[in-house]
Amino acid sequence: MNRSRRNFLSQTILGGTGMYMGMSILPNGAKARPHFLPTDEMFFKISLAQWSLHKAFFAKKLDNLDFAATAKNEFGIEALEYVNQFFKDKAEDKAYLDEMNMRAADLGVTNVLIMIDGEGQLGSTKEDKRTEAVENHYKWVEAAKYMGCHSIRVNAAGKGTAEEVAAAAVDGLGRLSEFAATYEIGVIVENHGGYSSDGEWLSGVLAEVNNPNCGSLPDFGNFCIKRKGWENCLESYDRYIGTEQLMPFAKGVSAKSNDFDEEGNEIHTDFRKMLQIVKDAGYTGYIGVEYEGRELDEYTGIRKTKELLEKVGKELA
Repeated sequence: MNRSRRNFLSQTILGGTGMYMGMSILPNGAKARPHFLPTDEMFFKISLAQWSLHKAFFAKKLDNLDFAATAKNEFGIEALEYVNQFFKDKAEDKAYLDEMNMRAADLGVTNVLIMIDGEGQLGSTKEDKRTEAVENHYKWVEAAKYMGCHSIRVNAAGKGTAEEVAAAAVDGLGRLSEFAATYEIGVIVENHGGYSSDGEWLSGVLAEVNNPNCGSLPDFGNFCIKRKGWENCLESYDRYIGTEQLMPFAKGVSAKSNDFDEEGNEIHTDFRKMLQIVKDAGYTGYIGVEYEGRELDEYTGIRKTKELLEKVGKELA
């Protein structure tokens, strides 16, 4: 083999990856983006949102300290998204957090983030209440750092007009993000009801905060703006448009699932369309399995959601 051919091959074959990368030359001499032959390697990693097992936790069938083992041994998932409701009085209990860390480490499991609820409205139009909410989150920032997480997930809730709550949320999120930056912990906002389920509103708030430490956690299913009870959504936002609007800020993604057809597809959300949106945004982080259905038991729902993510992920590889 002559030297020029050998050099060409060495530059275009990626050893050990099973992928061929070619670089096309455009007419003006510029190089196009590299292209790859398909592989089975997904562009994202899978984590498990603790909320997927909320019935078991609330019923005391599972303890928070069992979460790591359940994720790894039952589902083969090695990355955890905690919910503070299941250890809400332990944020400053280092002995308890040490036990959580030890159990995760013993299993080779990664702590990804903590979802925070019940600590006040970061978009409250009352300054004293907003400040209280910001400061209530400080302990969870510190806990997330102690546990090796990359972020806390928060809510941008408040009462008032869309403009009033947006201005308040920019302030609340901005101040919390500045504090969290000192710990290298991200503050990520989920579309989680009310104004925050309006993709345009929430993306506008995040753009106004304008802090790289403050991002989003797009949830495939949480685009109901107004509800009447739990079952009836009176006003919803287009989930695909909303996800696309939030992806530029994404530091996490939640694959919400509820019901499946006979072929294993989620009947409310087109996972292929959603994951294409996520991929097109250049996202390569964790996508959390978050089963919230009522027809299947939680364990079956989690497995079906994971299988669907893996199936579509490989199709899009």
